Amino acid sequence: MKKLLVVLLAVGAGYVLWRKLSEDAAGRDLWSEVTDSID
Repeated sequence: MKKLLVVLLAVGAGYVLWRKLSEDAAGRDLWSEVTDSID
């Protein structure tokens, strides 16, 4: 039972980290698109 709890916590933490990193990447993509120089 203890192992299951540890695994669930690790999966939850990994999911939150993945969401944060993908959100940051999307924000950078949007920012670079918005601030792109007009040629």
